[in-house]
Amino acid sequence: MKGTKSPLFLYFKMNEKVKDLLEEALAVNESLYLISFEISTNNRIQIVIDGDHGVALSECMRISRNIENNIDREVYDFSLEVSTPDIAHPIKVKRQYVKNINRILKVTTAEENFEGTLAQATDDAIVLKWKAREPKPIGKGKVTVEKTATLLYTEIKEAKVKIVF
Repeated sequence: MKGTKSPLFLYFKMNEKVKDLLEEALAVNESLYLISFEISTNNRIQIVIDGDHGVALSECMRISRNIENNIDREVYDFSLEVSTPDIAHPIKVKRQYVKNINRILKVTTAEENFEGTLAQATDDAIVLKWKAREPKPIGKGKVTVEKTATLLYTEIKEAKVKIVF
């Protein structure tokens, strides 16, 4: 079997090639960033990208073409999908938090669930704000108070943008 390459060798070689082409394509538009990249054992390539100001369909097509046009189909048999994150999927990358400032997030930690407006996203944490009704300190009845929570990224198990109609 001299001269033939094993399927595993071809898989790793294609993985490297696709990563290089993806980085090259993303470098053209610095507002774009990678959310996920997977190549299955049957060579199904799935790439999810996002952008600081959203992602135009033309950008998904440009990235797809950059990869597809630079991989030899005679050597590698593959399918390719370049898409943007689904609104129902959790936030995975810190840059997505920055993009979603002033939106309502549902955040789950090990101890609590939070729902509030994302007020700030730093390198280490996010700040959520919301209003809550609490008993008055003196007398009967309730009063509306503004609450704030600072959550470290390491504490967050899941964060999703709440869809409001």
